[in-house]
Amino acid sequence: MSAGNAVIGQSGGPTAVINQSLVGVVEALQASIAAGEGKVNKILGAHHAVAGMVKDDYIDLTTRTQDFLDRIADTPSSALGSSRDKPDAAYCKRIFESFAKQDVHYFFYAGGNDSSDTCRIIAEMAAEQGYDLTAYHVPKTIDNDLMVNDHTPGFGSAAKFVAQAFMGDNLDNAALPGIKINIVMGRHAGFLTAASMLGRREGKNDGPHLIYVPEADFSEEKFLADVERVYTQHGRCLIAVSEGIHDSDGNPMMTKLQDEVEKDAHGNVQLSGTGALGDLLAGLIKTKLGEKLGQKLRVRADTFGYLQRSFVGCASAVDQAEARQCGREAVKHALAGEHKSGSIAMIRKPGDAYEIEYKRIEIKEVAALTQHLDPKYILDGCDIAESFRDYAGPIVGDLPVVESF
Repeated sequence: MSAGNAVIGQSGGPTAVINQSLVGVVEALQASIAAGEGKVNKILGAHHAVAGMVKDDYIDLTTRTQDFLDRIADTPSSALGSSRDKPDAAYCKRIFESFAKQDVHYFFYAGGNDSSDTCRIIAEMAAEQGYDLTAYHVPKTIDNDLMVNDHTPGFGSAAKFVAQAFMGDNLDNAALPGIKINIVMGRHAGFLTAASMLGRREGKNDGPHLIYVPEADFSEEKFLADVERVYTQHGRCLIAVSEGIHDSDGNPMMTKLQDEVEKDAHGNVQLSGTGALGDLLAGLIKTKLGEKLGQKLRVRADTFGYLQRSFVGCASAVDQAEARQCGREAVKHALAGEHKSGSIAMIRKPGDAYEIEYKRIEIKEVAALTQHLDPKYILDGCDIAESFRDYAGPIVGDLPVVESF
């Protein structure tokens, strides 16, 4: 492996802890430079990921102080800026031209499914073109849907936000009873929506009373029957719905609302940033269920949208520590020189105590693939089992204590 410079990029949706991964990479590279290992000379941050690389837009991170890095690490969102560009052959050629100009031979890319695929494309094209490059994918995604991984950096903090938001909304819904729908991020995987159950208190009739995830087909008829059952029993109903719910034919409910849908460079339909799904479901309840019950129902809907990703002051301490370690692990394997590319996976060790080990895997094991919520957690297509708490609880950490009469 040639000695040279290293580039770090942050791609896809920001999270509360992706800067922890960035700092983990920088710290490990700085340590190598300080030790005189002669492998890395400069550390460059790509401004807006691959979009910045093709413009030679880099931020020099080589001599950033620990105090500054710690503040960056504790700051949500992507400090370097992000991108959803998916490079093709021509795009990669421009990246390699920039790398050659900057004498870059190490590439670290923090991101989720689509970003890992971008990292794979760059790594494979570098090999094909004979460009000496070691490329490592650093995992992140609030959706928690990377294969092989027990969970991913970003999920724990977003799940904490969702759990606490539902705790507060449950208290609100109990004070002024009605039917409330909250739309949660999750295109193909329901982990984040499932986390809404973490704030339920033992012995209380806390919401969410109904939880719908993409792993279970969504039926309007069953949905209305579920809501009627809960509303009749409790006089109120708090509902968690994943943005990615779909019918039995696999058609996203969102696509039923409009003839044309916006897509990104990876072909993903825009689901977040719109309240359309919540409005649709609220309208169904008001018209069809209200007519059946012969009353005007108080129905409200909110879409958490992008708030879930970078909410300040709501990070999970476990999530922060694990994200930082993923960055350090990527550098460790890259500088070891045993493999030209790879991804870091977090594996939960068996046993009662929560403990994670970090493993290098091939990028192709996660690239453009989706891990789904285990069906064992889904109850009748409209709720999440209590056992999910054992899985997600240690990742999220302690939640606030609330009380009611």
